[in-house]
Amino acid sequence: MKIKLLVLNLLLSLTVFAQLTIKVTAIPTTTPANSPIHIAGNFQGWDPADPNSVLGDIGGGQFQITINPPIGVVKYKFTRGSWATVEGTASGGFLPDREFNYTGGAVTTEVTIAGWEDASQGSTAAPNVHLLDADFFMPQLNRNRRIMIYLPPDYETTQKRYPVLYMHDGQNLFDNATSFSGEWGVDESLNDLHAQGDYGCIVVGIDNGGALRLDELAPWVNPDYNEGGEGGQYVDFIVETLKPYVDANYRTFSGRNYTAIMGSSLGGLISQYAVMQHQNIFSKAGIFSPAFWFNDPGIFNHSASTPKTTPLRIYQYAGQPEGNGSVVADVEQMEDVLLGNGFGVGELFKSINPNGEHSESYWREEFPTAYKWLFAGLDYSATGNTSQQPFRVYPNPVDSILYFENLPDLPKLTYRIVAMNGRTAQKGKLTGKSLSVDRLTAGNYVLSIFSNKKQFASTKVVVK
Repeated sequence: MKIKLLVLNLLLSLTVFAQLTIKVTAIPTTTPANSPIHIAGNFQGWDPADPNSVLGDIGGGQFQITINPPIGVVKYKFTRGSWATVEGTASGGFLPDREFNYTGGAVTTEVTIAGWEDASQGSTAAPNVHLLDADFFMPQLNRNRRIMIYLPPDYETTQKRYPVLYMHDGQNLFDNATSFSGEWGVDESLNDLHAQGDYGCIVVGIDNGGALRLDELAPWVNPDYNEGGEGGQYVDFIVETLKPYVDANYRTFSGRNYTAIMGSSLGGLISQYAVMQHQNIFSKAGIFSPAFWFNDPGIFNHSASTPKTTPLRIYQYAGQPEGNGSVVADVEQMEDVLLGNGFGVGELFKSINPNGEHSESYWREEFPTAYKWLFAGLDYSATGNTSQQPFRVYPNPVDSILYFENLPDLPKLTYRIVAMNGRTAQKGKLTGKSLSVDRLTAGNYVLSIFSNKKQFASTKVVVK
């Protein structure tokens, strides 16, 4: 009995003292009144709106929360309930994850919150950069993400359709206020090119997931880092959820010839994976300073063993000083791999900057050249659009039964209906030329059709 009491007391003492109290001693003056402050971190799944992670108001403009994390490095950030309202620098710029090395016991650490990203000052984004969604749901990963969209200067004054470029690390594409170390200037570059006669292009910028970036932008787990492995789901999100939404809500040329993907570092790694894995969706990729080393040999094996089934264009860029020449060596190795997999010389472009470094300023400088090469020679006439929407649905708006017209006779047809918040509302097999939607609540949806799990069509549906 005495031994049991000792064990019980020990467990109780561990429960009491294995606590970390995080005290916020000051918050920005831009914080909305009565706005709850959440903590999101590696100890609770990085949920920015977790109701159990709200800091308590202890008066005097101070807040605190006590958590029970495991021993080790605690990574965290403060939010006001979403990643769109995450903390930032005093000017609203990007702030890396906070870290605290927790060694056990009852410990208190004091911090201050300097600013919020949504209250940024000195934004450099052009007026034609818009917030697509501050909290777009990613069903493949069961999390949310901010999505930005650049629309060409003549989007509002014409009825033109446009090609689309999907880019990673959206925080760093358009705005110095949200970038980590400077922006790509994608909006300024494309606006300048448009003024010089370029047709125009829509750019969709997907914010990285902060501490989840390594997981999401790497297709395979890196055993040394024990991170990565969610890249497949991340790309599936772009292909199965985000692209259908963009095609249904914006005037796009939705065919593969008009769809590209681009990124730098890990964004280059995941873009290389995406263009080979989904050749029916992407016809071109921009690979800047790729972190192929993070998934070596996986990315090289994948690029070699995935059959090239259709014309592709891949633009690779690296700076000679990066990784003491190792990044250039990886780019050259990938070029050899692709040539061995049936790529023609005209489908590959390699740009090596003798002074280039691993930074946004060099990627910004290279972007216009890469963009022009990737999108050269496209046919923007109506007949040149190999649309992924060959069929028609009616009636639309619909209240109960949706009918298909000109639906191709393809094997293993399935469908997915996604609400405007990104969540899947209905899915299943498609066995006829009609579909019951009477269980859906009134609103706007995106209907996507798949054959053998490959998406070939999408359209907007309004339920009355």
